[in-house]
Amino acid sequence: MPRDPYDVIGVARTASAEDIKRAFRKKAKALHPDANPNDPKAQDRFAELNNAYELLSDEAKRQAFDRGEIDAEGKPRFSGFEGFGRSGGRGAGGGGAETIFETFSFGQDGFRRSGGRRGAGGGATADDFFDILSGMTGRAGARGGDPFGGNPFGGGPEPAGGEDVTLTVKVPFLDAARGATQRVVLPSGEAVDIKIPAGTRDGHRMRLRGKGKAASLGRPAGDAYVVIAVEPHPHFRAEGRDIRLELPIALDEAILGGKVRAPTLDGEVELTLPPMTASGKSFRLRGKGLAGPDGPGDLYVTTKIVLPEASADLEGFARVLKERRKTDPRQAM
Repeated sequence: MPRDPYDVIGVARTASAEDIKRAFRKKAKALHPDANPNDPKAQDRFAELNNAYELLSDEAKRQAFDRGEIDAEGKPRFSGFEGFGRSGGRGAGGGGAETIFETFSFGQDGFRRSGGRRGAGGGATADDFFDILSGMTGRAGARGGDPFGGNPFGGGPEPAGGEDVTLTVKVPFLDAARGATQRVVLPSGEAVDIKIPAGTRDGHRMRLRGKGKAASLGRPAGDAYVVIAVEPHPHFRAEGRDIRLELPIALDEAILGGKVRAPTLDGEVELTLPPMTASGKSFRLRGKGLAGPDGPGDLYVTTKIVLPEASADLEGFARVLKERRKTDPRQAM
């Protein structure tokens, strides 16, 4: 069950819009997946924080939530049936007494209500009751059905609302790193273009409002959640915001040093190797990693010596090295 958005952001219900924004930014930096690369639940906590801020930063939705008209997901909820069918002035025989039922509508801003609504005798009718119950349960049918077991006045089960759907989209490593536009085909057959932000990491979730399964009788459609699956790259490997690259170098380059070309996300750069560069030596290229909220990460280039083809000259050279070697490379093991 979604948590109270005020608790998620860490503010009181009396907090101002500026207080909410300030608290959200502070928590966003702490909970961002890039700041927690080893936490498998970081993405979920960050998504929860974004959803909470999305609701509370919208004044109309915040007021509706405070009144109990919508839940933490922005979906309508029914607050109760008190007064229905009683004889103390709110029942069917209540004459001119006010009824608890109102006219409800659903739109882009979620749940709204306007004015009183009564049956012909001044009280709520069975049709009023069912209409409001149907509207207020909204998409509940998609997550387990009507909590009252269908239409309480007969006539078959209540039609379900639209269901949310989850799609996994494979994105090439460089597209996720640099940013790109990806076409996604929804279950309805509709094709939409989604923007992949630069620095997108594996497991990133994107929400497409109203793009889930359609609902019956005009109820709102569900949402589509797109989960990004970043495809592996033959050379680059992401570690949080940083990138690892294994760079092959020739034996003569390792011994003599020199300038070699190394690939990055933005193209090739020239890397200077000092003489006697060992295999496994790492070089840090600042700002050449993945984009992040606090700036890009770094690129770590690790050398890997590649021996040339066997030859008599190479074998003779190796024998000379063996004769002159004074240390055991495995002495510390």
